[in-house]
Amino acid sequence: MQELIRMALTEDAAFGDLTARATIPEGQQGRATIRAKAAGMLSGIAVADEAFRQMDTAIAARWGKADGEAVATGDVICTLSGPMRALLAAERTALNFLQHLSGIATATHAYVRAVAGTGSAIYDTRKTTPGLRILEKRAVVDGGGHNHRMDLASGLLIKENHIAACGSLSRAVHACRQIAGSLWVEVECETLDEVKEAVDARPDIILADNMDPGMLRQARALVPQGIALEASGGITLANARAYAEAGADRLAIGAITHSAGALDLSMRVD
Repeated sequence: MQELIRMALTEDAAFGDLTARATIPEGQQGRATIRAKAAGMLSGIAVADEAFRQMDTAIAARWGKADGEAVATGDVICTLSGPMRALLAAERTALNFLQHLSGIATATHAYVRAVAGTGSAIYDTRKTTPGLRILEKRAVVDGGGHNHRMDLASGLLIKENHIAACGSLSRAVHACRQIAGSLWVEVECETLDEVKEAVDARPDIILADNMDPGMLRQARALVPQGIALEASGGITLANARAYAEAGADRLAIGAITHSAGALDLSMRVD
């Protein structure tokens, strides 16, 4: 995280903020407040803290909210004090991270609310911003969701291309079992016939890919309780509950990381 933030501050030329240098006397102290301009879930406090710290260790931040906590429009999220030049130079980098990660937490929480009471859980995917995966997946957790694979070494997910290259679904599951050790094995299925073949191959998870809720319900009838059933593809806030009620143990939603809008936050000098 430290290297990532250093890169972001350098990209913004924050260590040579010309406007702050021109308008603010050297050594001037000040206070600023970060407020929510929209309701949502908060994530990214440690990242924002680090951005201000790297700019100037004399900056003090007092957070009125915690990661994973809901904020309402107008809520004071943080009060800052310290060298005014440094506060303004770090502002955009800190807010960029905080708004982006809070947006992911907010989007995740909306899906969590949509399936509440069904027993189905919301999972992320590897559709993350390069270089930001750990932070974005942490934001998913802050929103009440769960992390799927962190990377290609965290589990074995057999997709259609693996099946085609290996020769068959069953053969692919068997091959993955040989090297999986304690890691889970999941296989993607696009048809009910593939679900039947997958059940016989006994993976840990069966991924029902791009099935509508009606087809998913049929798949659920084929999959024993010892194998988790995951649904992915075509799932939106409008239909997430239908997928959950059709019997999915988990819903994998790429949109919560790759398409989440930023939570509107602002910093103002007091």
